[in-house]
Amino acid sequence: MDDYIKVYLASPRGFCAGVVRAIETVKLTLRQHGRPIYVLHEIVHNKHVISELEALGAHFVVELDEIPKNEICIFSAHGVSVALEKQARQLELRTVNATCPLVSSIHRMVEKYHRDQYDVIIIGHHGHPEVVGTAGRVEHSVHVVATPQEADLLSLTNEKVAYVTQTTLSQSDIANIISILKRKYPQIKGPARSNICYATQNRQDAVRRLAERADIIFVVGSKNSSNSNRLREVAEQAGGRSYLIDDYSDINPEWLDEVQIIGITAGASAPERLVEGVLDWLKVTWNVEVEEMKGEREIISFKPASLEGDELA
Repeated sequence: MDDYIKVYLASPRGFCAGVVRAIETVKLTLRQHGRPIYVLHEIVHNKHVISELEALGAHFVVELDEIPKNEICIFSAHGVSVALEKQARQLELRTVNATCPLVSSIHRMVEKYHRDQYDVIIIGHHGHPEVVGTAGRVEHSVHVVATPQEADLLSLTNEKVAYVTQTTLSQSDIANIISILKRKYPQIKGPARSNICYATQNRQDAVRRLAERADIIFVVGSKNSSNSNRLREVAEQAGGRSYLIDDYSDINPEWLDEVQIIGITAGASAPERLVEGVLDWLKVTWNVEVEEMKGEREIISFKPASLEGDELA
């Protein structure tokens, strides 16, 4: 590799509206009510964001019973089950629901199907907080399917079947599964449009465009971020050699041997300063020309969540 490289930046990339809302909810709650506050699970899946919020006074917990009585508990952007909401009330916690509004819309969809006596299939990853929370919106007749093989093995006797999908998947993740479900259950109901959120889809479309130009693609995002992992997979499927990195320190310089064009994107929970950090790291060694690619303009925003009974914003 010579001393010049071209860098294309995906557009859009980084924070989506739901993540911005979740982070601002934590910061506003701290400003309004002081420290400490407690957050059930990671507010979003990014270790840098978590560290920043911890420094401000947020405590992240795995179980609700770790939180003292009468303290504030924020539910993460991924959403929670009805059982956890009930447990929080029993523990006399003051709650703030930072669930992404797009995830909440899927909760309402599942609840309606359940009221109408449907078996509901959730296409998503077992154990992912969003899937666990969505499945927990109803008491029974809900089934999580993660692979085409699981869809093929599914055996439902109810004639009324419906499906929803995890918001952070890719179209390639769900296409075969939906095809199998429609073959097995011809009357199955599903969303008029994909449940994959607009921000996830926009970032996947952008990384496909990167793959057409770049020799290598860096996807900035934490290893436990579903949407970031999907971005790396989409890049690979589009023919681009790609790596998921938390920040510049994850880069192996050997990856850049014979590389002339680099593409950079960031998952929906990765702050832009991490992309800037990668650029700064590159500029130490190479003469870097940076170009931002054209992409879908995102104008959606969500108001931060409030403590029950209060108005934060």
